[in-house]
Amino acid sequence: QVQLVESGGGLVQPGESLRLSCVVSGRTFGTLVMGWFRQAPGKDREFVAAISYSGGHALYSDSVKGRFTISRDDAKNTAYVQMSNLKPEDTGVYYCAAARQLVPRSSESVYDYWGQGTQVTVSS
Repeated sequence: QVQLVESGGGLVQPGESLRLSCVVSGRTFGTLVMGWFRQAPGKDREFVAAISYSGGHALYSDSVKGRFTISRDDAKNTAYVQMSNLKPEDTGVYYCAAARQLVPRSSESVYDYWGQGTQVTVSS
């Protein structure tokens, strides 16, 4: 059974930074593409970022490109997303997901495993 546990969410002011973590257990972490998605109140869940199993390739949504950085530490079975210059529209529940894929993907349907989510609120 693969488990994903997110942490690091919280309340921050616009312009501040936050780093989310996702610890994976139950499967060889190094074989998984890792992704981050988010869901704002009243909206559908949307893609944020993804990173290949090797860490060599990353994919970002246009709304976060240049502000967010996805990374992974295979020794810790952990994926991260560093979020900088946060905006109120970044508010939402952030979900970590894992996929048995070769390249990072933005489609929810290819992700096999999901975390429970962590709340990020950006407000002054």
